[in-house]
Amino acid sequence: MSDKIPEGNRSARERLARHREQEKGREKRRRTLIVASAVVGVLALAAVVGLIAANVSKDGGEDTASGPAIAPSGASGEDALTLPVGAADAPSTLTIWEDFRCPVCAQFENALRDTVSELVNDGQVRVEYHLATIIDGNLGGSGSLRAANAAACAQDAGKFAPYHDVLFSNQPPEPDDAYGKNSRLIELAGKVQGLDTPEFRSCVEDGDHDSWVKKSDTAFRKGGFQGTPTVLLNGESVFPSKDGEQISPAALKKWILAANKGKKPGTAAPSDPDAPAPSSAASSSASPEGSATADGSATPPPQGDGPANPAAPSSAAGS
Repeated sequence: MSDKIPEGNRSARERLARHREQEKGREKRRRTLIVASAVVGVLALAAVVGLIAANVSKDGGEDTASGPAIAPSGASGEDALTLPVGAADAPSTLTIWEDFRCPVCAQFENALRDTVSELVNDGQVRVEYHLATIIDGNLGGSGSLRAANAAACAQDAGKFAPYHDVLFSNQPPEPDDAYGKNSRLIELAGKVQGLDTPEFRSCVEDGDHDSWVKKSDTAFRKGGFQGTPTVLLNGESVFPSKDGEQISPAALKKWILAANKGKKPGTAAPSDPDAPAPSSAASSSASPEGSATADGSATPPPQGDGPANPAAPSSAAGS
């Protein structure tokens, strides 16, 4: 008996096999589409949950900042979002974007505070501070917002600089939202002579500048910055490095004095409306170099004059 399959039967079987393969392909594509749709749905839900979490404090209280943005006394610049420290006619400008919960900001401030203060007092540089709240968005809570509002209240009292330093010197661990409590912010005001007044307490507890802080944070996010701290010298990023040299107290002083060569130190008070503008103002929209995550795990820059090894800025990518 012949073992050959008749031509007609072979063709029928081949057609049946091809049909089955086509069905398998259609079924595979259908399952892929279902899985992809499910993943998109989950990601969309996660995004919504993230947005909700970013606006709710850890104690369950919603962020209720609303109403017009009330700028603190003496604020300047576009939309009055700049808190100036130093002579208005200083030959150089140091623009600093910070978050009071940002551990790398505290490392920067605690390492370079004395150098910056010396240069400000000598009329070599004017510092323009801007406040952001990215850690609230990344980790939840309201400490960035509450501390920034309190700092703006200190600006109303003419004591922003010393209170700013106290907040960074006493900064809690990054996951600890201690600055979300107004009582703690008022307690720290006691370290600044003459700041803890009924007016300051009322400003802190009522959140007088909450909307202004949120407006400042929006400007930070729209500015194309990668994280905090963002530090610009006359518009050029100098944190964590400049021209391949890492920032340190000695390096920052060298850079500023080099930029000021041949120029007179400033003498005008920050609020003097007749003071000439700095010769090379910092650009609020210049993009800084690099970015990193907000883990706060890096080693702080050394206090000495040797090369620093600064941590990278905290990420600006909120939830």
